[in-house]
Amino acid sequence: QVQLVESGGGLVQAGGSLRLSCAAAGRTFSSYAMGWFRQAPGKEREFVVGISRSGISTGYADSVKGRFTISRDNAKNTVYLQMNSLKPEDTAVYYCAADKPALMSTVVTTRSEYDYWGQGTQVTVSS
Repeated sequence: QVQLVESGGGLVQAGGSLRLSCAAAGRTFSSYAMGWFRQAPGKEREFVVGISRSGISTGYADSVKGRFTISRDNAKNTVYLQMNSLKPEDTAVYYCAADKPALMSTVVTTRSEYDYWGQGTQVTVSS
């Protein structure tokens, strides 16, 4: 089991940047593929980006490609989401999630496959 805690959300102007962090409690962080999802008011939770257990493979939603970057530091049990060139449509609660796939290179993109979730952190982008 793993517990996830997000941080780094806040209010930023369009075009600005934020860096989200997700700290995992547990000694087997490197066993988990990690992902970031977001949920805007009145909308379903959607996949944003994922990273494999090894950190070598990543996958991005088309809406954030070229603007967002995911990374992980297995020594610190932390995954990061660097968000640049933010747009008002990026406004949402951002959630960190963890899954335990068999392969080191698997990027998990499906919400239902993730077993563990953080409590979320609010990101608001003003125009």
